[in-house]
Amino acid sequence: MSNVVKTLKDSKIACWIALACLVVPMFGSYYFDDMFSTVSQIFQEPGNLELGWDSANFGLYAGGYSFLCVFGGLIICGILLDKYGVRIVGSIFVGLMLLGSAIVTVAISTKMAPATSLSIAYIGCMIFGLGSEIAGVAVTRSIAKWFKGKSMAFAMGLQLSIARLGTGLAMLIAPYLVVANAEGYYPLSATNRPALVGLSLIFIGTILWAIFIAMDAKYDRQLGVVSQRGEQKEEDKFKFSDIIAVIKNPRFIMIALLCVFFYCCVISFKKFGTTIMIPRFGMDAEAAATMVASIAFFPVIFTPLFGALVDKVGKATSWMILGSVIVFLAHIIIGFAPASDAWGYLSICFLGIGYSLVPSAMWPSVPKIIPEKNLGTAYSMIYFIQNLGMLTVPIFAGRILGNEELDKVVRSVHAEYIFIGLGVVAISVSLLLKISAKKNPQLALDEPNLKK
Repeated sequence: MSNVVKTLKDSKIACWIALACLVVPMFGSYYFDDMFSTVSQIFQEPGNLELGWDSANFGLYAGGYSFLCVFGGLIICGILLDKYGVRIVGSIFVGLMLLGSAIVTVAISTKMAPATSLSIAYIGCMIFGLGSEIAGVAVTRSIAKWFKGKSMAFAMGLQLSIARLGTGLAMLIAPYLVVANAEGYYPLSATNRPALVGLSLIFIGTILWAIFIAMDAKYDRQLGVVSQRGEQKEEDKFKFSDIIAVIKNPRFIMIALLCVFFYCCVISFKKFGTTIMIPRFGMDAEAAATMVASIAFFPVIFTPLFGALVDKVGKATSWMILGSVIVFLAHIIIGFAPASDAWGYLSICFLGIGYSLVPSAMWPSVPKIIPEKNLGTAYSMIYFIQNLGMLTVPIFAGRILGNEELDKVVRSVHAEYIFIGLGVVAISVSLLLKISAKKNPQLALDEPNLKK
């Protein structure tokens, strides 16, 4: 009789419990990152804010998320993740995510000069951003570990959908939390409410992360692994030379570039969505907030469905091209369509569908081209390149939208030029990836994940 080792991974229930523990920290992270997205228009009238920030200040704060990520933090921490394991390194950065969100909350809840609160909040946002990004890498790496050979694209899609539900919640409830008083003034007690909710969610996520760590440790013990990196063969151990191999992989570079240009088209837009949509389509703040908030709800439904589709039929690169084209068309509509609500809603539908489609195909493609032992490094490098865009695009968009010399409609159109240009590049990169996949069929980039 063969000696079969029963592990937690063999249990569907255990796998889905592990996934549940992994998605909640990301749910909290996405909420906190987007907590002001649908009320960003308040920063155009800083005189009405006790916080005292203007649109340029908010853009600077939003860009702080990516500062440490861009300046070496992501790559170094990704290497540490591969070298020392998810449980140790991942836990450190989940803790930093919690710490950073706490600093931001204190900064915008305490009466102080605008420059001082902005500086403290910026530091908190930097810490939160680095912690959140590495936590995201740890989560993605863990899903690849627990669901490889199973419904990996569906699991990753479900994780993304629930995480983006956090964005949707932030966008949906922020206008009800941030409410001016009878004089049209926003005290700190109004503007800090989204942060208090976000901090609570991240705290709950931290507790669930600890439960996952216990499950992962038990799984490794069941495999006979004495340390979290395991008793590996020499050739399977992480080496710093592996970093060069990752960088030299042309498919990896294409996916990383697609990631930055595509996500900036959507995520950076969301931060200023209401500020753009209100003057562009002549709608009130509540309608614009609801419209922009709905972007995040499309992935909740469609990302797992598209992920299951990729698992079953493959054609990942084709879905990436289609998703990039759809997002590009959305920004064409926002920039140039007639000023009516119908065009606004159509553009949001396009953004939501594209936002669901590309990640469903993109993220599960990485384990096909990168060895499992290097996934932490690979995903962190992708996040690093992504954050180069996330650092700069909000700053430029914030400056354009804060230019009082221009009409608000003109500001909105000028800001859209940025997103349209990003969309063109995203389409170009996805086409190059398709060509490369055809030339290298052995990589099985377009093959289904589920084996018959």
